[in-house]
Amino acid sequence: MLRLVGCSLLLGGATVPALGAAPTACADLKNFKPAGYAVEIDRAEDLAAVAGGGPAGGAGAGGPPGPPRAALPAHCRIDGTIDKRTGRNNKPYAIGFAVALPKNWNGRFYFQGGGGLNGAVSAPTGTQFAGDSSALAQGYAVASTDSGHTGSDFDASFFEDQEAALNFLYQAIEKVTEVGKQIVAKHYGRTAEFSYFVGCSTGGREAMIMSQRFPNFFDGIVAGAPAMRTGYSNLGLRIATEALNEVAPRDEQGRPQTNQALSESDRKLVVDRFVAACDALDGRQDGLVFATRSCGFDPEVLTCTGGKNAECLTAAQVKAVKVVMGEKKASDGRQIYPGYLYDTGIATTRDLAGVLVGTPIPEGAAAAGPLNVDAAAARANEARAWVGDSNGWTNLSSFHGGGGKLLFVHGVSDPWFSSLDTIQYYERLAADNAPTPLKDWSRLFLVPGMGHCSGGERTLDRFNLVEAISNWVEQDKAPEQIIATGTSLPGESRPLCPYPAHPHYNGSGDAKSAASYSCRE
Repeated sequence: MLRLVGCSLLLGGATVPALGAAPTACADLKNFKPAGYAVEIDRAEDLAAVAGGGPAGGAGAGGPPGPPRAALPAHCRIDGTIDKRTGRNNKPYAIGFAVALPKNWNGRFYFQGGGGLNGAVSAPTGTQFAGDSSALAQGYAVASTDSGHTGSDFDASFFEDQEAALNFLYQAIEKVTEVGKQIVAKHYGRTAEFSYFVGCSTGGREAMIMSQRFPNFFDGIVAGAPAMRTGYSNLGLRIATEALNEVAPRDEQGRPQTNQALSESDRKLVVDRFVAACDALDGRQDGLVFATRSCGFDPEVLTCTGGKNAECLTAAQVKAVKVVMGEKKASDGRQIYPGYLYDTGIATTRDLAGVLVGTPIPEGAAAAGPLNVDAAAARANEARAWVGDSNGWTNLSSFHGGGGKLLFVHGVSDPWFSSLDTIQYYERLAADNAPTPLKDWSRLFLVPGMGHCSGGERTLDRFNLVEAISNWVEQDKAPEQIIATGTSLPGESRPLCPYPAHPHYNGSGDAKSAASYSCRE
């Protein structure tokens, strides 16, 4: 969604070449000075194609091999910085970025979202939610950024510098988008016809921010498992951990062993009984529970009537499970953070541990004494501005009014950010953008068994939302379902259905094939 002005294009005030300009060779981009920003291009290099093959990594200890490494096409790689400066405490700052320009360009621009607290420029390939090949391999010009600082995923020291904090929250994405589009236009001699943003976790938050603050930048946006309320999600995990610690054994120093509050067999019991109660609701008992919100599973049924044994939980353990999975509230009854949906991955110990395993409380937090939920919620509310809360803004009338399309996706077993939080935001979008029907421009897909952005012991976590969003934007072909596969379930496929629908087995045909399922509400 770019505005033509005479024979040029305006990008946030910067003028870039329009259709018909002469292409610029990759090496010559080293001297390109994009308009409107202090940009230094440090690298402009043609890279040869790289063949795929070989596992990219397993799903965890003892897990199945990961997907093959994606092949990369021949492309021009640009690396540079924007607004290099010396900030607070004489610390150097700059917005690092990279752009990959494929030889077989399809005329589209793709922004690759970040993760954690960013701090490094990831290779601009666009593998998130792109199916079996990267966006770069599919012909997209791809951009990525460190969001304005260098450091580890969990190094928050940059927040001491106001400009660095603002860059992390949203400014870096704005600037790299505009600079990246100018580089694309300069190299190919024409502007991108369509622009997309795809990200998960922090990248999912960034995706939401772009739909909210910059409604004309991207034609299509995919927001996965958005880290949209980290203060509240962390508080929810703290409440869950303290509930588990109430029933956890202590070590010699008296510290609770959180991950032993429920034994491995206890956690398996919860999941097995949930599956037994709810698996058939989608028409087939296959270990994938798609009709999760129709399931009325209550862990109270697991309470021991006598002594503790392998087929029951103590009353204290049941109480802890209900606190972990249930809605988190302040003393006056207000919701602080939604609970978690029961799912097959809530007890996993592979990769990112499931929410029933628990997250040990740091020693400093434990030393501070018992958790005051009301006070902690107040602090989370005060911090909303600087942590980049993207949950509060739901007026996207300019975005969808201009033809923008927005997809959400969330793993139901995600232990960091509850899928229910994304569901609540999505439902508010429907109310706050009426009378325009939400399904006309936004859809949400839930993935049973999937953890944070990918992975899971039994899940279908490989699907192509890049194709889905481009088909919707460019062909007006709304995604009525997304076909999903997974390395943990070789040879199987299922449709992912737009919320609140779920796939239901038709009663005949191959139960391992997506063709045998229909979306139902």
